[in-house]
Amino acid sequence: MSTNIVWHEASVQRQERAEQRGHRSAILWFTGLSGAGKSTLANAVNRELFRRGLASYLLDGDNIRHGLCNDLGFSDDHRVENIRRIGEVAKLFLDAGVITLTAFVSPFRSDRDRARSLVEAGDFIEIYCAADLAVCEQRDTKGLYAKARAGEIPHFTGISSPYEPPENPELRVETGSRPIETCVRQVVEHLQAVEILKHPASESQRQA
Repeated sequence: MSTNIVWHEASVQRQERAEQRGHRSAILWFTGLSGAGKSTLANAVNRELFRRGLASYLLDGDNIRHGLCNDLGFSDDHRVENIRRIGEVAKLFLDAGVITLTAFVSPFRSDRDRARSLVEAGDFIEIYCAADLAVCEQRDTKGLYAKARAGEIPHFTGISSPYEPPENPELRVETGSRPIETCVRQVVEHLQAVEILKHPASESQRQA
């Protein structure tokens, strides 16, 4: 890393953006096995936040690998670097006042903890999308699990590479067994409980 760089403070602060928009920013880090429903849930939550007129953006694993991380493979070292980059990008979105949703397998606890350490306490919400491996394999429309079991895809999480589930996530969502509407409601209610979003009651009181 170059030593000839200086961090420049922005002319617009994060708190000012929060006051203008009426909600806090945060990083919602969806993690789980391939096929667990991370992208499906994150997209549905993002749509609900948009419906409410809130500033949000989804960083999706496959989409990121098309651009920012298209030089990375799926070895353990490359997975670490992939998540490091995402953590830094999510931090910038957080400072921009955006509720930032990330949907990545992010299999290693140490990488998720490193992403968490980039921001202040309360800004990082780890959401464990819990689904049995058998369910994930049944959902696998790309046939990736079958290829991994046949040895055609090396370093595949859940088959030839480990997944380390969160030990104390802010939220555990049973995406393997519950309807998507129930899962979205669980996430939104948590955001209200930790005051990232205003509770409907407080909003109606403010308008009264």
